[in-house]
Amino acid sequence: MRKAFFKDRLIYFIAVIITMAAGLASRHFGELLPDFVREHFGDALWAAMIYFGVRMVWMNRSKELALIVSLLFSWAVECSQMIQIAWLNEVRSTMLGALILGRGFLVMDLLRYAVGILCVYGIDRYFLSNKKA
Repeated sequence: MRKAFFKDRLIYFIAVIITMAAGLASRHFGELLPDFVREHFGDALWAAMIYFGVRMVWMNRSKELALIVSLLFSWAVECSQMIQIAWLNEVRSTMLGALILGRGFLVMDLLRYAVGILCVYGIDRYFLSNKKA
């Protein structure tokens, strides 16, 4: 039982790392990618990483709860970009701050997050989990 718990957690951790690497690669090699991929995949992958992170932490909770929590978290981070406070803008001006918090509010990002989370929710539901959670 305990061994399976850590194995499942490891699967989600690896999914976080792979998704993070894919997101960073989509930013770094953006000029080599088709326009659609360059414009949309980075944000969708960021939100997918959040979903996998939530699943890793709350494995014993339902996938639907992970979907809702990751969607609300992603949207909260996006909406926080409308808050313009000097110290927060300083954080956003760094590379790490921009990757985590973003720089400017875009309604399109909300849709990208939803699509990314829904895609990995489907992957989680049908491929990663062999039991109903």
